[in-house]
Amino acid sequence: MPRIAIYPGSFDPVTNGHLDVVSHAVHLCDKLIVSIGIQPNKKPLFSTEERLAMVREVFEPVAKKAGCQFDCSTYENLTVTAAKAVGATIMIRGLRDGTDLDYEMQIAGMNETMAPDIHTVFTPASVGVRMITATLIRQISAMGGDVTPFVPASVARSLKAKLSG
Repeated sequence: MPRIAIYPGSFDPVTNGHLDVVSHAVHLCDKLIVSIGIQPNKKPLFSTEERLAMVREVFEPVAKKAGCQFDCSTYENLTVTAAKAVGATIMIRGLRDGTDLDYEMQIAGMNETMAPDIHTVFTPASVGVRMITATLIRQISAMGGDVTPFVPASVARSLKAKLSG
């Protein structure tokens, strides 16, 4: 039976922190599905289609190099429901610090109660990306700051185009 993992998030935009998580995750599973949560109460900077394109462009080569199948999707329901729908038994979550751990442990506990067959796997952020959040990237970029150290080059170009036009 193939090990299918889901890595959920908003990916608005994709960051080097996300890339770090994916770089670890592709070695833990046979197939990785990066799934974008669509929340009607949130107004993302990038459209769903733009985020899917970023996810595919940045993460697919990493998965391919590791010999891991890759796909991306969206969902509008509970993350565990989305995981079940794609046949995932592993949920990948990145941890930057202790604050993330506290929050993620609560979510993992709730998910385990709702879906005991889906196991949460935490990947600690590498030192160089621990401070990166998509929220900070959006704020720095919106104020004209240089985000190139924090995002893949293609994402930096997308941010610049999105915010200058």
